[in-house]
Amino acid sequence: MASEPITAPYAAPDQHANAQGVAEHITLYSGRKAPLRLHILVVGCGLGGLAAAHCLAQAGHKITLVEAAHAIGEVGAGIQVTPNVTRLLRRWGLGDAVEKIAVRPEAIVFRRYSTGERVGYTKWGEQMEDYGAPYYHIHRADFHKLLFDLATPNVTLRLKSTVVGVDPDAPSLTLASGEVIHGDLIIGADGVKSYVQQVVLGRVNPAQPTGDAAYRAIIPTSVMLEDPDLKPFVDTPEMTAWMGPGTHLMAYNIRAKREFNMVLLHPDDGSVESWSAEGSAEKMRADFKDYEPRVQKLLQHVSSTLKWRLMDRQPLEKWVHTSGRVALLGDSCHPMLPYRAQGAAMAIEDAAVLGSLFSRLSHPSQIAPLLYAYQSLRLNRTADTQASSRLNQRIFHLPDGPDQEARDADMRAAMDAEFRMLRGENVDVTSEGSTNQWADRKKNAIQFGYDADVAADRWWAEVGAKEIGSLSSQQPIKMNGRL
Repeated sequence: MASEPITAPYAAPDQHANAQGVAEHITLYSGRKAPLRLHILVVGCGLGGLAAAHCLAQAGHKITLVEAAHAIGEVGAGIQVTPNVTRLLRRWGLGDAVEKIAVRPEAIVFRRYSTGERVGYTKWGEQMEDYGAPYYHIHRADFHKLLFDLATPNVTLRLKSTVVGVDPDAPSLTLASGEVIHGDLIIGADGVKSYVQQVVLGRVNPAQPTGDAAYRAIIPTSVMLEDPDLKPFVDTPEMTAWMGPGTHLMAYNIRAKREFNMVLLHPDDGSVESWSAEGSAEKMRADFKDYEPRVQKLLQHVSSTLKWRLMDRQPLEKWVHTSGRVALLGDSCHPMLPYRAQGAAMAIEDAAVLGSLFSRLSHPSQIAPLLYAYQSLRLNRTADTQASSRLNQRIFHLPDGPDQEARDADMRAAMDAEFRMLRGENVDVTSEGSTNQWADRKKNAIQFGYDADVAADRWWAEVGAKEIGSLSSQQPIKMNGRL
């Protein structure tokens, strides 16, 4: 998978994280390939960049994937793969591979930080299939490896290629080596500190400190199985959230329940915005010393941790450069706070919509309109998801007192309705507006029931075929010396 050995803080993928050869046996977009084949330059080899490379290659385009790093890898941390993503992964042929290395959480549970008392509960497991696909917990390195295996057979991968210049009119990329790479279209999937974003906006989009930072740590579940207090967290895989004043802890199983992932949110004390910065395990334990005894036991098993400063950015006014030849995707245009577990999901949805739209490209004059269609289809959904993530920050971190008591009472009401429903009683479990956003059936349907492929196909049938499809009858235009 990598051109050089994977070293800390990057983690080696699990041996079962293998999707080699899968791309040869799948057909997307009902077999439709773009009549006009572009050379598309994708900047960034993260989850979003790999997904974009895969979808656009499947749509019939030539892809060059440009990455600054010397080796391909992901950090040692867990990630939640929600039904709106899983349905796409199944279509991409990854269903069996994901099932081998992931964990299906049976529920989400909210607990009081100091006592461990359960104040919220929503059943997941098979009920997530109501949204058309399962909910998974997975290791980021394993997820990245599967997408890497899927995308790279159909792309040219350029490592050690730092982009220092973008000419949006050519369009072309200038690398630190001085080399210039020309293409027909540039997709910036280069993350929260995106260089391509600055080119699209003509300015830097300011980041506001949230006041939070996150520790990330993984421990082997073998040590938990030896402790009667911790064993139930493995035997019954749930996403468990402990909520405290200004802090919270999210924990869940990954890698077929062989590892336990923890994300600990706490007041920022001078960390940096980086997935790979190392933190102090001793400082982490001190920051969470007021949490219940089971948490103290869990943290005693942590020998190293990553620490990440959480910055917030407002939705952008545009994702497409005025040239109509450069567009943004994923964290480069809608970075998410981790409180709703939708950052990677939104990037992968972006990729699916972009691939579907560009599978219909038949004339150069359609490129810019299709990019603006992509922006219009995605901007509001991603902005709403950003807002939902910000809301959870406030909900989870309430100080002890009347507001916290009201939150807990509201979560308990939704939990009581859930348990009554599970006992077979005829009760209303919609829980609309609940402070447990996962209990809100309406929000779940919007978030998890979304199908990026269906959204793109519907837009084409209702709008695109008439407004953009007709442009294919125009006189051809030269693009980089070719049609």
